[in-house]
Amino acid sequence: MSLRIFFLKAVILLFLMPQVQRIAAQEHLNYSETERRMASMGLVDLTQLDPSIKVRLMYATADNFVGEVLYDDITRAFLRPEAAEAVVRAQQSLKEEFPGYSLLIYDAARPMSVQKKMKDKVRGTDMDIYVSSPENGGGLHNYGMAVDITIVDKSGEPLSMGTDFDFLGKESNIDREKELVATGKITENERQNRELLRKVMKKAGFMPLKTEWWHFNYCTRAYARSNLPLIE
Repeated sequence: MSLRIFFLKAVILLFLMPQVQRIAAQEHLNYSETERRMASMGLVDLTQLDPSIKVRLMYATADNFVGEVLYDDITRAFLRPEAAEAVVRAQQSLKEEFPGYSLLIYDAARPMSVQKKMKDKVRGTDMDIYVSSPENGGGLHNYGMAVDITIVDKSGEPLSMGTDFDFLGKESNIDREKELVATGKITENERQNRELLRKVMKKAGFMPLKTEWWHFNYCTRAYARSNLPLIE
C-alpha cells in the first residue's frame, strides 16, 4: 500500500470515527422502531449530544393544537447532525448568559406519516395554513432541519412567552411584538423572553419563523427538498 493511499484511508477513518461512535452509542438505547429508523438515516438524538437539553415532545401527548397524540412511538428529539449541533451551540450560548436556564424541545424531526395525519386534521379549517402540505413536500420538520423550542428556568418551568406553544394566532407573531405589548396582548417581559430565545438560536445559525415564536429553521425548504432525504 502506497503512503498516499494509507494517508487517505487514515483521514477518512478519522472523519468517520465520530459518526461510527455515535451510532454505536445509540444502538444500545431502547429506541422505538421509528426512532431506530431515524437514527439509521443519520439523524441524531439531541440528548446524546447534550443531556442538559430538555425534551417534552408535545405531539407525543394530547396537549397540542389537534388535541390528540400524533407520535405513537417517538419520545426523543432527533435532528440532522448539523441542526443538532447548532442546538447544542444555542444551549451553550444561553447558559453562558443565564446558567440556570435551559432550552426545551417541543418538536424536532417529524415523519411524513405524522405530517399527513396532522394535515388531515386541519383541512378546511382556519388552522390549515399553519401546517405544511405533504403534497408539496412537507416542511423542514420532515427533513430534521426544524425545531420547536423554548426556554425553561432552573425549576424546569417554561419562561412566559405571551402564548402557549402551538397557539395559532397573531399573538404568536414575532414581527408585531411591539404592537402586541402596546395593546396589552403580551407583556414587555414576555417580549424580552422571546428576544432572548431568538438571540441564542440565531447566533447558532437558525432562522425564526414570523408567525410562530417557537419555530426555527436551519436551512431553507428549497435546499432541503433538493439535497436532503425525507423522513417517511
